[in-house]
Amino acid sequence: MSNPNARIKKVKTHISQNEGLIFEKSRTGTRAFHLPVADVPAPAAEELVPAHLLRHDDLEGLPEVSEPEVVRHYTRLSTWNYGTDTGMFPLGSCTMKYNPKFNEWAARLPAIARTHPLAPEAAIRGNLRLIKELEDSLCEITGLDACSLQPTAGAHGELTGVMMIRAALEERGDPRKYILIPDAAHGTNPASAVMCGYKVITLISKPNGLLDLEALDKAMDDSVAGLMITNPNTLGIFEEDIAKACELIHSRGGYVYMDGANMNALVGVARPGDMGADVMHLNLHKTFSTPHGGGGPGCGPVLVKKELEPYLPFPTIKRNPDGHSSFDYDRPKSIGRVKAFYGNYGMMVRALAYIRALGPDGLRMATEIAVLNANYVRHHLENDYDIPFDGPAMHEVVFNDKKQQAFGIRNGDIAKRLIDYGFHPPTMSFPLVAPGAIMIEPTESESREELDFFIDAMKSIARECEENPDFVKAAPHNARLGRLDETAAARNPVLRWKPTEVAKAAAK
Repeated sequence: MSNPNARIKKVKTHISQNEGLIFEKSRTGTRAFHLPVADVPAPAAEELVPAHLLRHDDLEGLPEVSEPEVVRHYTRLSTWNYGTDTGMFPLGSCTMKYNPKFNEWAARLPAIARTHPLAPEAAIRGNLRLIKELEDSLCEITGLDACSLQPTAGAHGELTGVMMIRAALEERGDPRKYILIPDAAHGTNPASAVMCGYKVITLISKPNGLLDLEALDKAMDDSVAGLMITNPNTLGIFEEDIAKACELIHSRGGYVYMDGANMNALVGVARPGDMGADVMHLNLHKTFSTPHGGGGPGCGPVLVKKELEPYLPFPTIKRNPDGHSSFDYDRPKSIGRVKAFYGNYGMMVRALAYIRALGPDGLRMATEIAVLNANYVRHHLENDYDIPFDGPAMHEVVFNDKKQQAFGIRNGDIAKRLIDYGFHPPTMSFPLVAPGAIMIEPTESESREELDFFIDAMKSIARECEENPDFVKAAPHNARLGRLDETAAARNPVLRWKPTEVAKAAAK
């Protein structure tokens, strides 16, 4: 009998050498479903859809597979994936908290899930009421006065907020030229400012990773539209001078945009509006437990003080004297629509379900546990990994690979090795102000037992870096695939299935 280990090795080698073809299951003549013969005349396509809107793809060569093969293919892919239903997701900045199944149940109720976006107002009274209740809840949580749920991502909310700042300054007669952004702010802030026509002035943080008030004072003049600041910042540290910074900006005619990406550290404890923020966005997919959704659908509400309310995207939603809510299109100063219809309604349902299920006390407790969990991880790993900025951690903690570099190990090697322990890697190499960063955010979702498993894994990897660095550099060892050529994947991505290319590959 042949050696079973040798046979396993041979199969793994075959899979690795033919990785690009293992998805190719097509066999000529195979069908997963047979459509019945149409019993009504089929009009020409041009009679239903104008010719210039018709697709003209070459449909020859589409995959031909059976139903079991289709089901097995996607079921197998699901077992290769990793998500919050699988294990801990310690990505810092992204806040990958658990998505409660109650939220999903609410969003799938037929009367909610089947609402047509073009339904008349009289038919969607309940939907509008739900949206208005969520807006009011978010205003209460943030200490701001008005809200729009149109934006569908955090960066989309940033863009919307800066557009409103520009509109308000243009009404004064001068939109100004610059936006100030600390180097520890969220990574999308500069792009949002530039897309609104501003030039960015970067403020270098103090050695402790916090905003430098003296640098802010020197930079803030009548050519600056305002400050975009993330609080807590991307180092997971609370900006202790935020109120003074807001006062300084306001005294010179500017506005303060607060990035709400890290609001999971503040809900129920502190409100950006009370700190002096004029406008901010929230990430429902971070702070309020809605799914990230692979890049969408998402929801990035933008909230403003009373002064900026006239510039909110239209339509807004108003509450009428009869108790019903309706769309308000009479917004002469509005920046206009930023999204078709009114954003991604399913995300709004999930967020309100989360808020109502927890209530004020539960929301505060979630925040406190998130901060506790991050500091628990910090405490247990601070002797194994370097902490570049030694401030008190909020909801996330940033380490770096300085200690491991002495053995030729970088943060990417640590990430790959962590996969072998069954964990998704933390955020790596961000923020840029902390070279070799390892950013960990456990959120409130994780139990002490799960955190202990993660801590033990990170400690074990730290020992391996010292005792057997070559082994760490070659990780992962237990994953379905070994280390991939990430540079080639980024430069030459395969984004769609093309039958001609598959045929050529198969021929080789």
